[in-house]
Amino acid sequence: MLKRNFILIIIGQIISLFGNAILRFALPLYLLGETNSALLFGLVSACSFIPMILMYPIGGIIADRVNKRNIMVILDFSTAGITLLFTVFLGSIDLTALILVMLILLYGIQGAYQPAVQASVPLLMTKEDLAKGNAAINLVSSLAALIGPVAGGAIYGFFGLYPILYVSILCFAFSAIMELFIQIPFKRHTHSKGIIKTGYSDFRESVAFIKKQRPVIWKISLLAASVNLFFSALIVIALPVIITQMLGFSESTGNRLYGYAEGVIAAGSLIGGLLAGILSRHQKAHYQYLLLIISSIMLLPVAAGLFFPLPAMTVYIIINICCFIMMIISSLFSIQMLTYLQLLTPEHMLGKVISCAMCICMCAHPIGQAAYGILVEKLKDSLFFLFAAAFAITVLIALANRKLFKEVDILLAQDTKPADAADK
Repeated sequence: MLKRNFILIIIGQIISLFGNAILRFALPLYLLGETNSALLFGLVSACSFIPMILMYPIGGIIADRVNKRNIMVILDFSTAGITLLFTVFLGSIDLTALILVMLILLYGIQGAYQPAVQASVPLLMTKEDLAKGNAAINLVSSLAALIGPVAGGAIYGFFGLYPILYVSILCFAFSAIMELFIQIPFKRHTHSKGIIKTGYSDFRESVAFIKKQRPVIWKISLLAASVNLFFSALIVIALPVIITQMLGFSESTGNRLYGYAEGVIAAGSLIGGLLAGILSRHQKAHYQYLLLIISSIMLLPVAAGLFFPLPAMTVYIIINICCFIMMIISSLFSIQMLTYLQLLTPEHMLGKVISCAMCICMCAHPIGQAAYGILVEKLKDSLFFLFAAAFAITVLIALANRKLFKEVDILLAQDTKPADAADK
């Protein structure tokens, strides 16, 4: 865990993800504040997420064939340049179009970036410490997501958007410089079919592996997609609308409080990542469905807070407490799921298989965000109903997938038997 290369990845991730976090916090909030439209907010969020889905499998294929360090460096420098161009054109181009293009590029780059990081971890960690490595990467992401919105909310509330743009440019450039010193094991693959045909062949190979050789990965991906569609998308779209528009706070206060709420959510993810590392060897797959159920229960107090005529600050505190607990449990679940995917995938296919699985998981995000953007706009006076419905659907999804988690345990036990026998 203390190897130089892994530490450099961690540091680079902290800096890069912090810049990304404050940008992805401020830009949609700026659009929501300028247009006052939950519908437009949801549609822009949905459209900007699509490039990440499309780029994930491409990023996975590239991660298996290109030095992963070079991918990180090039993409961080590119993000710094794109953010600089956005800063130059802000105010001279239609706001909605400019923010949409910027978010599309940000999410697309992130989709190509993350497979390189995720495929690097198994190459730098032993199998026994793989869950801890994933937990460390998740902790970094959570830490950036914790500091980013809190700092972004404060900066945005007091000074506006431009300082956030300047800080993020520096973060991306500095992260790229840090990543130049990372050394990740890399074996060059030769291909005689051409880049496009090779990429298509790799994609077909990963899909065939998921659906035929390891159908359990396909099932896990569909499960995660279902949760993203009905559960995660609701939090992403409803939370800023509730805090900045529905609770009656002033614009600057609402923006800061939303930043703090995002920080609370990230803190929950941070603690969940810590627990995942501590409990990595004690979590059995067949208990994972319970984590989904417990996490979804946290939607009920939020629904109650929106239903009853409570003071605005009381509702805000309820939202923060529930989201904090929700994220602790969700992080435990997601880190464990990623670890299962890595353990069930051959090393030479890690990038393309994991990115393909993540692509399936994320496909539901834009659909859910667009749908909730419409529903939140139409049902602003009855949002408690959306939270109650999301709870019921998530519980049904968890109960319907109990056998899936038992299947994961069986496959992991089968995969470890030959190694145990060899050791003996």
